[in-house]
Amino acid sequence: MKRIPRIIIAGTHSGCGKTTIATGLMGALAARGLVVQPFKVGPDFIDPTHHTEICGRSSRNLDPFMMGKEEVLRTFISASEGADITVIEGVMGLHDGVDGTGESSTADVARILSCPVILTCDVKGMSRSVHAMILGYTTYDPAVSFAGVIYNRGGSDRHREMIGSAGKLQSLGWIPRRDELRVKSRHLGLTMAGEGEGLRESRRIVEECCDIEGIIQAASAAPPLRQRVDDENETEMRVRIGVAMDAAFCFYYTENFTKLRRAGADLTFFSSIADPLPDVDALYLGGGYPELHAAALEASPCREEIQKAADNGLPIFGECGGLVYLSRSLKTEEGSFAGVGAIPGDSEMKSRFQALGYVDGAVTGDCTLLPPDLRFRGHEFHYSALYPDRGCRYAFTLKRGTGIMDGKDGIVEGNTIAGYTHVYFTRRFADAFVAMATRRQSE
Repeated sequence: MKRIPRIIIAGTHSGCGKTTIATGLMGALAARGLVVQPFKVGPDFIDPTHHTEICGRSSRNLDPFMMGKEEVLRTFISASEGADITVIEGVMGLHDGVDGTGESSTADVARILSCPVILTCDVKGMSRSVHAMILGYTTYDPAVSFAGVIYNRGGSDRHREMIGSAGKLQSLGWIPRRDELRVKSRHLGLTMAGEGEGLRESRRIVEECCDIEGIIQAASAAPPLRQRVDDENETEMRVRIGVAMDAAFCFYYTENFTKLRRAGADLTFFSSIADPLPDVDALYLGGGYPELHAAALEASPCREEIQKAADNGLPIFGECGGLVYLSRSLKTEEGSFAGVGAIPGDSEMKSRFQALGYVDGAVTGDCTLLPPDLRFRGHEFHYSALYPDRGCRYAFTLKRGTGIMDGKDGIVEGNTIAGYTHVYFTRRFADAFVAMATRRQSE
């Protein structure tokens, strides 16, 4: 059994302020000299960048649908090693999960980790009624344990008095409405870490308005966890995989990197905008915002270097933004820009999202680059559309998800595979990726 002080910052609904409170709490705890390990419930890429910047430790996703319950527990325990306290930011409303169920909800993760919950309540426009709402949340699922409530977007002292202290949960904070806490967004969510000032104010507000000692005590009261023996030891590094990591490509699951390293990959990070293509045995292009940097990507010598490498058989795996970049061209409001051209098709940005949700798929039988019985799960969220040439081959068939078209994803061209799915790597998927690079190395 392992004792890990931990707390989940949950919300009654999306937009109630849990991101501000979670990031502010992380900053306040770190300022006290505590080593803070951050987590994010769900498949989100953007909030974890803020967590990582604040805590100095890579934020990890906790998503039972993509990972499975045992993997959630294993990841949490492994990532928390050496931390004094962990803070988990929830997703949407506390009980909101897959397809209207509780699966992969914040409450689901709270149950798996036996983690106390602090409920964030937006009290704008209500007073005593908030206690009825809280009562509903705290009694809906008896398996979820609550440590307290933080009232957000409060008004005057009179408003606070009207709400009173007659509620079931201990009050751990009262945060008044403040314009400086607003965080800018773009089409895929909040701006990335370092791009805005709103979250920089969250630490000061949480320190001023919340009971930090009470929160630490609640986290420390969490029960010990069953520690699973981790048999996934790292193997000897035998291949080099290049990973594009910059303003254009920054959406990756940290655990994917961990699994690639355990499978024997030495990861080389580079900028597709500013750096030449490194000497590697395979290439991993994740999601991000290539549309915001289309001109710079087109002008970078790296684009033509990747094109030549693809023509020469370098294994390349692209996801979402990586797919867009690997296509022949990208059309945006600013014009049309050349892509790598490794994928036979053209991309175009749209005014509304083209797909959003979880993905459940498998490798198709005619894909020789990956094992034909390989199953995977992941997530898709994009505003672009890809128009592939006729006769394209697809690596993935999706029983859940949109993909590129008609439940098909992962166009295969030579040794390149690129699709819209952000795959959460299983151990087998990482092994298969490294095997692709190993075959290339031996040629």
